[in-house]
Amino acid sequence: MFPMTPIAGALALLLCANALAAPTAPGTTPRSLLSQAKGLPAEFESHFFDVPLAVRVEVNQQYLGEAMVVLTRDDRVTLLEFTETQESSITTAEREQWEQHLKQGQALGACEGSCPSGLLAVHYSLENSLVSILTRDVERSTETKRYYDQPESGSLGLIFNNQLNINGGQEQDTGGRYGLNANSSLGNWSQSLDLQLSRLGGPDDKVYHAIHELYTQREMQGTFFRLGYFTPSSDGLNRQIRSFGANPDTALGVMYGSSDSLVIDNPKPSVYPVYVTASRQASVEIYRNGLLINTQAVSAGLQSLDTRPLPGGIYEVEVRLIEDGQTTATSQELIYKPSNWSNAENRWRYNLFAGRETRLWSNWEEQPSGFTTAGLGVNYLLHPRVILGASTRQVQDKLQVGTSVDWTLATSTSLYANVYQTQQYGTGLDLQGLYSYGQGSVVASHNRSWLDTRNTYETLPDGTRIRQRNVYVGQTSNSSLSVNHRLNNKTSLNGRLAYSEGNIQGTGLDLGWTQRFTLRGSDANWRLSVFDRPGTSSTGDKRNRGLDLSVSIALGGPGEYWSGSVGTRTSRDGARDNNASLSYRRDLQDHVLQSVSATALADTYGVGLSGIASFQTESLYGDGFVQRSSYNDNLTGGLNLSSTVAVGGSKAAFTAEPHGRGAGMIVDVEADVDDVILRADDLTGGSTTLRPGRNFVPITAYKNSMVTFDFEGVHPPAASIEPSRTRYHLNKGGVDYRKISVMRTVTVLGRLLDDQGQPLKGHHVINHASRGVSEADGFFSMEMNAGAPTLEVRYGSELFCRFRLDPDGAQREGDVLMIGDLRCTPDTLADTTVAEADSAKQRS
Repeated sequence: MFPMTPIAGALALLLCANALAAPTAPGTTPRSLLSQAKGLPAEFESHFFDVPLAVRVEVNQQYLGEAMVVLTRDDRVTLLEFTETQESSITTAEREQWEQHLKQGQALGACEGSCPSGLLAVHYSLENSLVSILTRDVERSTETKRYYDQPESGSLGLIFNNQLNINGGQEQDTGGRYGLNANSSLGNWSQSLDLQLSRLGGPDDKVYHAIHELYTQREMQGTFFRLGYFTPSSDGLNRQIRSFGANPDTALGVMYGSSDSLVIDNPKPSVYPVYVTASRQASVEIYRNGLLINTQAVSAGLQSLDTRPLPGGIYEVEVRLIEDGQTTATSQELIYKPSNWSNAENRWRYNLFAGRETRLWSNWEEQPSGFTTAGLGVNYLLHPRVILGASTRQVQDKLQVGTSVDWTLATSTSLYANVYQTQQYGTGLDLQGLYSYGQGSVVASHNRSWLDTRNTYETLPDGTRIRQRNVYVGQTSNSSLSVNHRLNNKTSLNGRLAYSEGNIQGTGLDLGWTQRFTLRGSDANWRLSVFDRPGTSSTGDKRNRGLDLSVSIALGGPGEYWSGSVGTRTSRDGARDNNASLSYRRDLQDHVLQSVSATALADTYGVGLSGIASFQTESLYGDGFVQRSSYNDNLTGGLNLSSTVAVGGSKAAFTAEPHGRGAGMIVDVEADVDDVILRADDLTGGSTTLRPGRNFVPITAYKNSMVTFDFEGVHPPAASIEPSRTRYHLNKGGVDYRKISVMRTVTVLGRLLDDQGQPLKGHHVINHASRGVSEADGFFSMEMNAGAPTLEVRYGSELFCRFRLDPDGAQREGDVLMIGDLRCTPDTLADTTVAEADSAKQRS
C-alpha cells in the first residue's frame, strides 16, 4: 500500500472544492498534465508530479478499481497497485491485463504504435482524480458470455480418486467397495475411467469387479459428445426423469446432449430430505445402482441423512438401515439435487445415446449383454417456472417411457411430478411438493407403483426365455407430510406424518420440539420428541411408541460438546425399553484427527458403546465408526477412505483434497520462514491451506481465472510471496504446476539524495520483494528481501543507481530497517557499493 501524504490529501480536497469544469468527454482533445496543473498553487504542484496519487480507474466508462499511480511531466501515468476492486464488474483476467500494461507506464492521449487490448486513448482528469481508458469495445455490448472459452492449446493432466467403503460386524459379514475414478485431459478432449471392486457380504463372499466407464468426451458450447464405454444416463438434463424396471448397466456406443450439468458437481444437500427412523443406535448404507456410495452412523429416532456428500442430479438410491448387525429396513429414496435453469432463449435440454449393452472386465452374472440399447430424454422450459420432461429408452428389448413436470408455483412453492411405465412390468407415480414460508417449510411426497411381472421373462445366454421366478402383482405406496416451523430464533417445532403400503404397512407420526439456550455462558439446546411408528422386525412387529429428551451443551474447551438423552421406546420383543445415553465430541485443530466422539447407551438389554472419528493427513481423508450392541454385544463398524493423485507438468502429488471442481494445480512451496502456513484462494470459489513442500489445489475446470496466495491468519510474518497470484485455464482433468517462494523481508525506511544532497522525488526504488516511490522530500518505504539486500533506483526507463545494503550495520527497530540517506551518484551505478557511511551519521 502506498499511503497518501498529508499534502496530497489536502490537494485532493482542494480540487474537489474548486472543480469548475466537467470532466473531459470522450472524443475531445484532453488537456496535458502541465496545463491542468497551472491552476494549482506553487506549493501544491511539487506534490502532484512524481509522487503516489490516489485515483479512480475506468475502462470504457466502467469502474475498474481504485489505484495508486505516479504522474510525470512528460504526460505519462504509471500504475503502482490497485487498492480496491471489489465493486468492479470487470473480470479479474481483464483487470490483470490492464495492470500489467499500466505498470510499464502509458503515455496519455491517443495511443500510437503498439496498442494492447484495442486501446484508443488514456486521459487523466485532475478535477476528478480519474484515469479514463477507452478501447475499440467502448460502444459494444457488454453482455456476459454464456459459455466458457476452452484453453487455446488445450490442457494436459490426470487426476484419479481412490475411495474405499467398508462395513461389517460379528454377525454381519464384511462387505465393501473400492472405487477408482479417474479424469484426464488431452488437448480439448477429456477422458473418464470408473472401476469398481465390490464384496456384498453375507453368504456371498465373492469379490465382484467391473469397469463402468471408459470413454472420451469433447465439450462444446452448450453440448457434449461422448464416445466409448459408459453407463447410459441422462447427464445432459437438468430435470432427469425416473424410469421403472431394469436400467442399462453399461454400453459401448455414443452419446450426445446438453452439457450444463457435466462440468461441476453440485455439493448442495437434496431439496427433499431423506429420513430414516431407527429404533436403536444403528448405521445406514446408501446404494446407487447396487453400489455402496456412502455409509453413516445414526442414533435412535427420526434422523435426516446427510446428502451433501452424494453426487448431484435427480436419481434413486436404496437406503438400508442396519441395527445390531442386521438389516431391519430397506427403502427406495429420491435424491433431488438439480441445478438452476431459467434461460428462456435456450428452452431445450436433451440427451440421446445409442449402443450395444456389453460388459468390460465384469464378473456380474446378472449383467445383460448383447442387447441393442438406445434412449432419448428431453426437458422443455415452458415457462421460467415450468419445466416439462419426457424420456424413452429401449432396455433389454423392453420399452421404458416417462414424463415429468417441475412447476414452481410461486417463489416459495414448487411441485415435481413424474409418471413412468415399463413394458410388461408396471407403472409408477412420484409426487414431491415443497412450500416455504417465513417461519418454516412444508414438504409433501407420494409415490405409488402398480406392478405386474407375470409377463416378465429372463433371456438366457443361449437365447432361451424363461419366466421370472419372483412374480409380483399388486401395488405399493409411500406418503408423507413434513412440517418445520420456527416459533422464534431459539425455538422450533417439526413433525412428520407418513403412511405406507407394502413391506411396511401403517401410519407413523413423529413430533419434535427444539429449544436453544445458554447455560453458564455455554451454548446449549434440548429437544423433546414423541413418536408412534408402524411395527417392524426390530420391535417384535408391535408399534413403536415412545418419547425422547436430549440435551447438548458446549462445555469444556473450544470445540468440546457434551450431550445426553433419556427416553422410552418399544423393545425388540414388543415390551417397554427405557433408555439413556451420554455422548462426548471434540473437534481438533492442526491434528491428524479432525474430530472424535464417544457414546455410551443404557437400555433394557444392557450397555452399548460407539465411537466415531474423522481424520486427515496430507494424502488421505477418512472417517469411521465402531458400535457395540447392548442387545447381543456384537461389534459393528464402518470405514470410509478417500485420496487423490494428480499428475501434471511432469510432477505428481498425493493429497486428501477432493477434485470436485474438475481440475487441479500442483504447487511447490519453498520458504525461508519456519512453520509458515499459506492459503491459496481460487477466485471462482474454494480455499486450500498450503505448507512448505508439495501441495495440491483444486481449481475449476473451463474457467479462465486466478489463484491468489496469501498468509493464513491475521498476523502474517515479515515475508513476501513470489508470485502472489497465478492464472490458470484448464479443461476437465487438466493439471497445472506452479512453484512459489516465501522470502523473509524487512521494511526499509530511507531517503534518496542526488550528488548535491538534494532530495530525489518520484524515483522508483525496486527490490526482489517489492517496489516503492520516493516522496517529494526524497523519503521512501518498502519491503526488502532479507536474503537479497539490494535496491535499484529508476526514473522512467533510466537506471539511476544501485545499492547493496548492509542490514547488520543499519539501525533496526523490530522488522524495520532505518538506512538513512542514500546518495544516488554515478559510482553507485558502476559498482554495487554498500550504502554510504554518512547515512549512519545522518541517523545519529
